[in-house]
Amino acid sequence: MLVWCIYDIVEDKVRKKISDKAIEQGLYRVQKSVFAGNIDSNLLDELIIYSEDLINPDDDSVYIFPMCQEDFKKIELLGQAFNKAKVNDELQSLFS
Repeated sequence: MLVWCIYDIVEDKVRKKISDKAIEQGLYRVQKSVFAGNIDSNLLDELIIYSEDLINPDDDSVYIFPMCQEDFKKIELLGQAFNKAKVNDELQSLFS
């Protein structure tokens, strides 16, 4: 399934752990606090549970947006939409 994972996390250690987990689960960093990619539903569930256990719900937020392939391809990218050094060809091809 195609998903976006976006977060705003106060504590550096927690933010690092969640970003590492997102990458481990197969997502690609497209901006500092934004990940996107194809992920198996079981791996997505793991990421959600892992994030829930780490964040402070009073200060932090994590958003997970599933998206169908058709809608994913309709995304408009403006300006410096992706940090090309951080995003590989596989993810960029999803927007073609």
